[in-house]
Amino acid sequence: MFPNNDQISNAAKANFDQQIAAVTELTNKAFASIAQLVELNVNAAKASLEQSTATAQRLMAAKDPQEFFAVSTQNPPSAETAIAYSRNLASIASNAQAEFTRAAEAQIAETTRKVTALIEDIAKNAPPGSENAIAILKTAIANANAAYEQLTKTTRQAADTMNANATNVVNQFSQAAEKAAGRAKK
Repeated sequence: MFPNNDQISNAAKANFDQQIAAVTELTNKAFASIAQLVELNVNAAKASLEQSTATAQRLMAAKDPQEFFAVSTQNPPSAETAIAYSRNLASIASNAQAEFTRAAEAQIAETTRKVTALIEDIAKNAPPGSENAIAILKTAIANANAAYEQLTKTTRQAADTMNANATNVVNQFSQAAEKAAGRAKK
């Protein structure tokens, strides 16, 4: 016998509740990442303002034009500061992506488990002659799972490539900044 309306209704309600919990979890993770990004930007703006204020005070204290121009070229924005900001930004993005991936994988695994259990329950109670319909349903679920696993694998590879490229860019920028700082000191 196929599941009755109460079984289907209970399964649908449980799935809906699970979807709401997953959306809430993802929303909380998004807000946490946004909060980290805001904090990073506030700290960067604060440091920039402090540096600008200190430079302005030194410029105002200059006694002659030579001292004024010497002070104005002394403290350009730091390459180290830009590198640290870039690294922090990349770290926030990478962590957010990893959190979203973990949450999505957990959600998919739980949904797959419930659907599989429901299909098994249907198969146990199916009337004779419905074996082909059950087999088609199981094949459809297996194909959907295989497609999801391939999508997950491809997404992970893309995220890993993006993270590696971001790290590479930051490292190249760091090396270029160090070379430029070395030449400026000479």
